[in-house]
Amino acid sequence: MKIPTLTSLAVLLAFTAAASAQSSHTVTKADYEKWMKDLSNWGRWGKDDQMGSVNLITPAKVKEAAALVHEGMRISLAHTILTEKALDNDDPFTRTTFATGANPVAGAFAMDRYSVSYHGFAHTHMDALSHAFHDGKMFNGYPQSSVTAAGAPKNDITQFKNGIVTRGILIDIARLKGVPYLEPKQAIYPEDLDAWEKKTGVKVGPGDVVFIRTGRWARRAEKGPWSVLNGAAGLYASSAVWLRKRDIAMLGSDAASDVAPSGVEGVLQPIHFLMLISFGTPIFDNCDLEELSKTADRLHRWDFMLVAAPLPVPGGTGSPLNPIALF
Repeated sequence: MKIPTLTSLAVLLAFTAAASAQSSHTVTKADYEKWMKDLSNWGRWGKDDQMGSVNLITPAKVKEAAALVHEGMRISLAHTILTEKALDNDDPFTRTTFATGANPVAGAFAMDRYSVSYHGFAHTHMDALSHAFHDGKMFNGYPQSSVTAAGAPKNDITQFKNGIVTRGILIDIARLKGVPYLEPKQAIYPEDLDAWEKKTGVKVGPGDVVFIRTGRWARRAEKGPWSVLNGAAGLYASSAVWLRKRDIAMLGSDAASDVAPSGVEGVLQPIHFLMLISFGTPIFDNCDLEELSKTADRLHRWDFMLVAAPLPVPGGTGSPLNPIALF
């Protein structure tokens, strides 16, 4: 994979070449492979970098985000933990209370134990850059083979132990379309993202974390769980080029970002793969954006200060977490 700089001719030409795929809504595996190479951030922040586009969250960006707090309102972007097995939760979170009121530790303490397989479609979590591979490598060229039962020695979640603090932006596609939620398999295209910017006047820029709302949790509450893997509203592959051009720090959504099925033959999750492997952009999955949507609409504000802190687990390929939006 070649190592471009942000302003390199190769990257600029790649953005231009992608325009035809964006307008036609048709992306091929060949397009995807070309973007994987030409839009890469490998080497942009040095050959040893393991933070990727989170490097775009500079001290100035953090101060810019802090200035967005006016009302002092806090909103969780985590869905309440699902403990029941369901079509979108085949390995539920478990809590075992082993020291109760009847048998407290030292006669005074209740205690419990948590167990969770957080990757998937049930739990709000962050994907580290060691979560996905392409052609035997992960972001910045680190080998897939280095990730073993002992964990990921490179690109692990501890790279982000100081937290994610920056400007968050909600792109509410369900609200843009005038519906409570999108239906499974409904794709979101670059022109939808453009339309949201035009509607709200909020421009996505370097170092921002973008959250895409499809209304997944609203639909689940109304109609019950379904197999998100086999049918989810989400971003079509060409939207990755739009996001790369904006130079975002991270991407989040209320499912797994990708439309499912992806619509790109031979590629399961092109958004995930391009973001994590080529762009070095970590992802927030399964965020609950319902309260955020209502609050942002009431305040007529679509950007906010975002604070998120993953568990610093050495070797971890990600972490469950509770992102917070502050207005």
